[in-house]
Amino acid sequence: MKNSQRFINREHSWLDFNERVLQEAADKRVPIIERLRFLGIFSNNLDEFFQVRYATVKRIAQSVKSGKKVLGGTNAIELLEEITERVINLQSKSNEILNLIEKSLKNEDIYFINEKEVLPDQESFLREYFLSKISPALVTVILNEEREQDFTDNTAFLVIKMEFDNSKNNHNKQFAIIEILNDLDRFIVLPKTNNIQYIMLVDDLIRFHFDQIFSFFNYKSIEGHMIKITRDSELDLEGIASKSYIEKIIESVKDRMFSEPVRMVYDNTISKDTLSLIMKKLRLNPDGSIIPGGRYHHRRDYMKFPSLNRPDLVYPIQDQLTIPELPLSANILEAISKKDYMIFTPYHSFAYLVKFLREAALDPKIKRIKITIYRLSKISQVISSLINAAKNGKKVFVQIELQARFDEKNNIESATRLEAAGVQITFGIPGLKVHSKICVIEREENNKIVRYGFVSTGNFNEITAKVYTDYTLFTSDQKILKEVNKVFNFIEVSYKLKTYKHLIVSPHYTFNAINRLIDNEILLHSHRKSSGIKLKINNITDYKMIDKLYHASQQGVKIQIIVRGICCLIPGVKGLSENIQVISIVDKFLEHPRVMIFENDNNPKIYISSADLMTRNISERVEVTCPIYDLDIKKQILDTFSIAWNDNVKARLINTGKHQNIFKKSKNPRIRSQWDTYNYFKLLVEDNEN
Repeated sequence: MKNSQRFINREHSWLDFNERVLQEAADKRVPIIERLRFLGIFSNNLDEFFQVRYATVKRIAQSVKSGKKVLGGTNAIELLEEITERVINLQSKSNEILNLIEKSLKNEDIYFINEKEVLPDQESFLREYFLSKISPALVTVILNEEREQDFTDNTAFLVIKMEFDNSKNNHNKQFAIIEILNDLDRFIVLPKTNNIQYIMLVDDLIRFHFDQIFSFFNYKSIEGHMIKITRDSELDLEGIASKSYIEKIIESVKDRMFSEPVRMVYDNTISKDTLSLIMKKLRLNPDGSIIPGGRYHHRRDYMKFPSLNRPDLVYPIQDQLTIPELPLSANILEAISKKDYMIFTPYHSFAYLVKFLREAALDPKIKRIKITIYRLSKISQVISSLINAAKNGKKVFVQIELQARFDEKNNIESATRLEAAGVQITFGIPGLKVHSKICVIEREENNKIVRYGFVSTGNFNEITAKVYTDYTLFTSDQKILKEVNKVFNFIEVSYKLKTYKHLIVSPHYTFNAINRLIDNEILLHSHRKSSGIKLKINNITDYKMIDKLYHASQQGVKIQIIVRGICCLIPGVKGLSENIQVISIVDKFLEHPRVMIFENDNNPKIYISSADLMTRNISERVEVTCPIYDLDIKKQILDTFSIAWNDNVKARLINTGKHQNIFKKSKNPRIRSQWDTYNYFKLLVEDNEN
C-alpha cells in the first residue's frame, strides 16, 4: 500500500485534533464559560500550529530542492493550500459557535457590549479604567505609506484609518496601528446594571477612546479593524561560532518577533486600501495564508475568560486528593524508602513533588540533587526548592532545556537564578533536546549512598499540573535510580553511551526496545497465550513504529490506543489494522501521560514515559521510559486505562473512513473518564480512612 493509504497526513491529523477541541466549544453539555475557554484553546492551538508546523511546510515548499515533499510524499505546496482551506472552514465554524455562546450568555444576563453600546452610566467607569490601565500601555504608530516600517513585534493590533476633509488637509487619509500588548487584561468586567453583567473587550474599549488617542488629528471619520499575524517560530542557532549557546538562544528568541509572517487573519469588514497597505508593510504574498475573520481574532484570550462569580457556568472545582497511606504531612523520603508511590495529577496534588524537593533541601544527609527541567511555571516552587538546597550546601545539578519552544525566555531566567545561587547548570547535548522528566537525590545512610527519586510523564510545573493529567512515580528502587543516574551521566558527558536493563532511553534504545516488546506479544499470540498492547499517548507519527503495530495487528494481536492529538495510524483496515482500535478523549483536563501496557501472558509489563511515538522522541531527544514494578501502582494504571477506554461521553473514534471525529456511542451506563478517574482515586482514599 502507498503511504497515502497507510498513514494520515500529520498536519491534517493535527487539524482533526483541534476540531475535537472545537467540538467541546460547541457541546451544549459543557458549561457556557468553559465553552468560551475551549474556543480560546482552539485559537491558541491554531496559532502554535502556524508558528511551527505550517511554517515548516512553508519552508519546504519554498526550498530549491526538487519534489518539495513533506513526510509521506505529500506535495508541500498543495498541502499549504489544503491547510488554508481547512483553517478557513474551522474559523467559520468557530465564529458560528461564538455567536451561539454569546446568545446563551444573554440568557444568563451576561452581555458583551462594543463601543457603540455603552450606556451613559458606564462611561465614567470606562474612562477611568482606560486612563489608569490601558492608555499607559498602548503603543501607537503612525504609518507612512512610502517608508518601510517594521511596525510591530506583537501578534495582534488594531489598524486605524482616519479620513479628513480635503479642504483642510493635503491628504485625505491617514493610517495608524495600535499594538495590543499581551499583558493587558482582555476582558473588562463592568459593574452590574439591573442585575445584568456587562463585558467589554479591550479592543472595543480602545475604539471607545479613539477621540482621546487621536485628539491631535481633526478627522472627519475614524475606524479600527483587528489584524492578527503569526510568525515563523523556528529558532536560528547558526551564526557566529564564538557566541555561546545561551547567547544564540537569546538572540533567536528576539529575532522570532520579527521573523517571516506565515499567516494573517483580518476583520473581513476592513476596507481594501487599509488591507492592501498592511499586506505591503508586512511584505505578505496575497497567495499566502491570508484568512478573513470576524471582528476579534485574538481568541486565545478566551482561555482566561473570568468566571464572573458564576460557579454554575464553569466546571465544578474538585479538591485535589492525597495518596492513601501518604498524607502530605508525612515524611515523604521515609515513606518512599519502604515502597513506591505514584501521583496522577491533577487528581492528586502536585504538592507531593514540591515537598519531596523541600525535604531534600533541608535533610542534612542529602548530599546531591539532580533534576531535568523542560517547562516551569513563571513563579516556580521547584526552582525555589533547588535554590534552597544549594544554599544549604547540597550539590545541585540541573539540566535545563533552553529550546523548550515558547518557554525559552522563562527557562533562561530560571537558569540565571539557579546559577547565581551556586547550582551547577547544563543546557544539554548539542543536537538533542532533553525532554525526560527525572530527578534523583543521593542520601548518606550508614556510610553508603542511597538514592531516591522520581520519574514523570509531565513537566514539573505547578500551573499545568492543575490541568494536565500526568503520572509521577516516586521510588527508592536502587536498580531504577542507578540507571536514572546513568542518564544524568550521559547528559554531563555527551555521547558516552550507557547500558540499561530497566529503563528504555532515547535516542539510542527506544525503537528497538519497543519493537522487542511488540515481538514478544506476537510470539505469545502465536502460542495461543494471552497477548495484547495498550497505549496511551499524546501523538503517534513515526511511520516505522506504526508499521510495526500494523504487523502485530496482521499477526492477530489486539491493540488499543488512546491518543490525544496527532495520529497518523489508520485503525480498522482489513488486512492491515483490523485488530487496532483508536480513541481520543478531549475534556476538562488535557490528557498528557504516556503509558505502554504489554499483556505478556497475564503478567503485564507496564511503562510510563516522557516520549511519544514520534520520530523526534524516539531518535532525536533524550527521553526516559520507566517500568512499573509495584503491584498496587500497576493495578491503578490498568484500572485508569480501562476507565478511559470505556469512556462513552468524551471519547471519539478517530481516523475513520472520512477522518471524522465521531463521539463513541454505547448502551452501557455513562462513563466520563476524567470524572470517574477522580472518583476512583477518591474511593481509594476513603477505603484507606475506613
